[in-house]
Formats: sequence, C-alpha cells, structure tokens
Amino acid sequence: MRMKAKKYILSLVTVYMCYFTHGIQAIILSQNKVNFFTQWGYTDEVAGAAAVSLAITATGFGKFLTVWLGGEVSDKIGRKKMAVAGGILYIICFAGLLFSTNFTVACVCAFLAGVATSGFWDASLYPAVQEAAPKYAGSALIGIKAFVSVSGIIYPLMAVHFSAAGNWKINVWIPLILSVVCVILAVIAPFVYDDQMKETVKTADGKTTNAAQAEIDAAKARMKTKPGGLVNFVTMFYGFICMFIMYGAQQYTKAFGMTNCGLSEMQAAGMTSIYTAGSIIAVVFWAIMMGKLKWNPLKVVLIDSAFTAAALAIVLLVKNVGVVYVAIALLGFFAAGGALQTGLGVRQEMCPGPKGRNTGIYYTWMGLASCFLPYIVSAMTKSIGETSAIYTMMALLLVASVIAVVMMAYLVAQYKKIFGNNPLGRQEA
Repeated sequence: MRMKAKKYILSLVTVYMCYFTHGIQAIILSQNKVNFFTQWGYTDEVAGAAAVSLAITATGFGKFLTVWLGGEVSDKIGRKKMAVAGGILYIICFAGLLFSTNFTVACVCAFLAGVATSGFWDASLYPAVQEAAPKYAGSALIGIKAFVSVSGIIYPLMAVHFSAAGNWKINVWIPLILSVVCVILAVIAPFVYDDQMKETVKTADGKTTNAAQAEIDAAKARMKTKPGGLVNFVTMFYGFICMFIMYGAQQYTKAFGMTNCGLSEMQAAGMTSIYTAGSIIAVVFWAIMMGKLKWNPLKVVLIDSAFTAAALAIVLLVKNVGVVYVAIALLGFFAAGGALQTGLGVRQEMCPGPKGRNTGIYYTWMGLASCFLPYIVSAMTKSIGETSAIYTMMALLLVASVIAVVMMAYLVAQYKKIFGNNPLGRQEA
C-alpha cells in the first residue's frame, strides 16, 4: 500500500505545479494592466482599464461554462489527458497574451485560460489529488489553496520588479515556461483514476467492474441509509455560499476600509494583505488538523462557517480600527483558508459518485456566485451609493455565513444518521 502511494507522488507534484501556475494566471491581467492595454493599442487609461476588465470577465465565462462538462469528460477519458490538454491551452493563452497586439485575440486567450483552468484542470486535478492521497484527501485538497496563495504572493512582487526594470514581458514568459513544465509532468506522471479504469475487480455478487466504480460502490456501502435530496442540495449549494463570502471579502475588503472605516488607501490595502495572510496560515493549520489529527472535513467546515459569521459581525458592528484588522485576519483564516476545497471533500464523502462530476457540479455553483455578487454590488452602488452598497454587501456576507452554519449543522445531524458516527469526533486512521 505504501509503495502504491509512492507511485503517485508525481501526480501530486503535477497537481500542485499546475495550481502554482494557475495562481499566476488568475492575476496576470490585473498585475500587468497598463502594459497589456498599451500593447493592445489603448492610449486612454480609463478605456484601457475597462478593456482589461472585460478580458478578466472572459476568463470567468470560460470557467463557468465548462467546468460541469469538463467533470463529466474527465470521468470518461481519465485525468491525464485532461491535465495535458489544460496545460497546452495555458501555453496557447500565455503565448497569445505575450505576442498579441489585438484586444479581441487577448479576450479569446483569456477565455481559453478559463476553459483550461476549470474545464480541464479543476475537472481532472481536484479529483486526482483526492485519488492520490485518499486517506488524506482533505489535506491534499487544501494543499491546492496553499500553492495558489504562494504564487499569488510571489508573482506581484516579481511583476513590479521586472516592469520597473523595463522587462515586463518576463512576467508573461514565467507562467508560459511553467505551463510547459506542467505539460511535461502531466505526460509522465501516473494517475490513480486512469490506472483504476484499466483495472477490473469482482464485486460481491460476482460481477466485474473497474476499480474506480468499485471505489464509489465501497463508499456507498459504508452508508447505513441513503442521503436525501436535501443533503445532495446542501453539499452543492455550499459551493455557492462559500464562494459568495470568500469572493466578496477578497474583492471588497479594501473598499470597505476606505468607505466605511475611514482608512487611507494604504491602510485599506493593508487589510487585504492581512486577509491573505490569515488564509495562508489557515491552510497549514487545517492541513495538520485533517492530516495528523484526523479531523473530519465536515467538522472543519462547520467551525469555518461559525467563526466567519463571528468575524463578519465584528467587522460590521465594531468601529475600532485595530479590532477590525484582527477581525479581517480571522475572516481570511476561516473564510479563505481552504473552506471551498474542504467543502468539496464533504460533498464527495456524503454524496459519493464520479469525482469529476461532483467537482463539476460544485464548481458550477461557485462560478454562479462569482458572477452574481459583482452584479448585485454594481446595482446597489448605482442605487444607494458606494459606501452604503459596500456596507450592505458585507451584511449580506454575514447572512450567508449564518446560512452556512445552519447548513453545516444540518449535515452534521444527517452524517450521524448516514454513517452512524459523529463527524465532530476524531476519525479512524
């Protein structure tokens, strides 16, 4: 068993390298905004910034439209082909951004980056990381968040350095080269699911099936009773709720500090940094809790939801700046420290099925939240002004976190019925 686990270490390395690269892709347009719109021929700063925003939106559409379908395809053809194809699309995307002087071409490249990220990588690599380390699936999933966060910290500093030196295109060459590395790793790495598709096993009734389906059947066999429709819905809808909270806090923390706390732009930017730092610390903490101490992912998500609600309440009600800074750090820790990834683990355990499909469904709900929130903030800003709109948005995040607590408490009760044990206790090794 240990040798088998060692066999798939390279697939874990592949997953984490891909998401380190994705961490750069997620911010490359915003971090090189002026350089990109200048290359596209824009001389007006406002029009250029709007063009970059549209390109970022194209990435979002690519992700939202393809992740569910990608999950289904991943379950049919395996993880390796999807991982390789996603890397090739990343190469095309970065090459296009590097050399294109046309805004439309840049938007197509951005759209392809979204397709590559969710339609290919999310749909194949999120399942792959769980399959490579099934006993530590929660910790393995949360590791993805760690690598995205690390590149999100390192890359902006590199981007500023190379831009100041007059070599801004190095900022695009870096992820382009990393994408080539990802493709090479994906080609040579073995993937558990792909091997399971080739492996046939006999079921208790004497029928033969592949090992991947046998694993799903074994997960269902653990259940004392079948999960109901509400459990199915709640485990999906948590993806929407969690993304709604995380995206809102991530995008509007700085604006909240300036409009509602009276902070300078530099002080408000500090709130965003504190939020990010909290999320990185949380990744390490929760990986230990789930990996070493065997905490159930459902227990982690329940705690995350409860403390997220408490942190948001403090942010909204307490006017002391020092206290708000602490609350923002807690918000980063509990809302953005891998809660999304852990929620996917809860989904897979309570509603076992093809991992690509479950990932696709879960991430489609997440994508809906990332489209919905900016729309309602924009509408509220036009209606009641930015200050009131941002405060109302933070209040909506609090409401969402309370809903998350109720949902997770319901799942805890259902978990006891379905599996016959308490998820708040220590899991068996």
